[in-house]
Amino acid sequence: MHELIRDITLCILFAWMLGLLAHFSRQPLILAYLIAGFCIGPFGAGWVHSQESIGVISELGLIFMLFMIGLEIDLKKIVRAGKVILFAAGGQLLGGCLLGVLFFLGIGLSLGGGHFDAIYLCVACALSSTVIIVKVLYEKRELDTLPGRITLGVLVLQDIFAILFLAVQPSLANLQASVILLSIGRVAVLVAAALLVSRYVLPRLFHQIARRPELILLGALAWCFLVAETAERLSLSREMGALIAGVSLSTFPYALDVTAKVTTLRDFFITLFFVALGMTIPVPGLSVIGLALMIAAFTVVSRLVTTFTPLYLMKQGLRASLLPALNLAQISEFSLVVIQTGVTDHHIAAETANAASFAFVVLAVLSTFVMTRSDEITRWAIGPLKRIGLRDLDHGNGHAEEGHEGGHGEARRIVILGFFRAASALLAEIERQAPVLLEQITVVDFNPNVYQTLLSRGLHVIYGDISNVDTLLHAGVGKSEMIILSVPDSLLKGATNEKLVRHVRALNPTAMIVATADLLADVGGLYEAGANYVTVPRLTDAHELFTVIEAAQAGLLADKRAELDQRLGERREVLP
Repeated sequence: MHELIRDITLCILFAWMLGLLAHFSRQPLILAYLIAGFCIGPFGAGWVHSQESIGVISELGLIFMLFMIGLEIDLKKIVRAGKVILFAAGGQLLGGCLLGVLFFLGIGLSLGGGHFDAIYLCVACALSSTVIIVKVLYEKRELDTLPGRITLGVLVLQDIFAILFLAVQPSLANLQASVILLSIGRVAVLVAAALLVSRYVLPRLFHQIARRPELILLGALAWCFLVAETAERLSLSREMGALIAGVSLSTFPYALDVTAKVTTLRDFFITLFFVALGMTIPVPGLSVIGLALMIAAFTVVSRLVTTFTPLYLMKQGLRASLLPALNLAQISEFSLVVIQTGVTDHHIAAETANAASFAFVVLAVLSTFVMTRSDEITRWAIGPLKRIGLRDLDHGNGHAEEGHEGGHGEARRIVILGFFRAASALLAEIERQAPVLLEQITVVDFNPNVYQTLLSRGLHVIYGDISNVDTLLHAGVGKSEMIILSVPDSLLKGATNEKLVRHVRALNPTAMIVATADLLADVGGLYEAGANYVTVPRLTDAHELFTVIEAAQAGLLADKRAELDQRLGERREVLP
């Protein structure tokens, strides 16, 4: 017992020290935890050598990690997922697994006879890292963009795929139809029971203890370990049970509260899991490094092929098809869970598991670098893709006008460069107050959903990247009378309002240019660049909030809300 406490102390101490180093060098924390485990484990300094300690630490961390993954799987969002996300995820998962089996069998890995290295690796390579992707997209403010939403949707469906694999995984050595059906039946029974209890029993209990944070935390943990132990009794696994426990609470009225209270504890045990995993990684030989590099290369290539292809075939355009493929090009922390279950059940060789862990480390570093520069990489790649014959949405859209090569026709009197929520609200307002003006407006944007929706409404829209001067030139903005930049700098990719104003002013010295400023300090620079008027969204927001305060003080807040509800009901926005 004392040895276990000492081992956990070393794990936390080294994880913290290397975590600080990773933070300052802008590397993934998971990478730091793996290295910390290697440093203090049997293959490093040897300070932690008890296999029992390593096993306990690893299993506890795994249970907590899967419980939290389950909590973050929103079943309602999966049900509401659009066909684009469903087809993209289906193509990526099925295509990735098929290519994976062919590739890993081709390089000589086993499939059958009690050894399933090829199966585990193809499943592991089909999953992407939620931790890395969400962190980078959040920092880039791209979670709510179309490629961001597609990426997150695919991640959620990958988690469901992993759950199904974990249900079948214990029976891989005896894959008969009856055995598979029995495993799936056990999972179905456990899921149904967990959902029923979380729907009809737990809400009442948690409502009674809602003001006792320590009891909410204890209740969530009790539920996690109860379902985990029940899964073990059903010949599944505790890890599978923890995942089901989390999923059953994901639509729970107190799910957010539970998640907030368990997060700190989750982080502690996840840290222990990855440190423990690092302890099992030996100093790699050339064969392990070679296999790791092949796994990493296959993951990147297969992800680009299996993600880009279905999105491109569904007419999402080159950019919106390529960005999710780049975002997803790494191995998931969930993949390490899958590999570890295979090691525990002796389904996969230790050398293969070690190679998968090294591939995870390599891709964690590379994908973070690639994702932070994904817009530049995409812009660079679109030209060569077009030259080999792939058509973008700006080709042959059926709205050609005479004398314009791109098939869009020249921009009209008013041009909106970039289309997000402010532009969507502006078009709805014009449609309500002066619909005739819509015939004089051109929108330039590279969101395929915006492009198709505006075309279907009869508006003039040009598909293109507004940060590219050639796009502005070929769109004909040099002949327009008014150019509106409604997207703030925080959401623009590859440009700023000031840079766009300078480009537009160089192309059109006489146009009236309306720009948007995030910061008050940016206003002067935009006027110097050539803007005629600068909007500052915070000022209009402040004015609206002040009228709300006035209405509330006058006892007219209900009337103001009724007026707003009526206005909202009349609007037909492209981006609701």
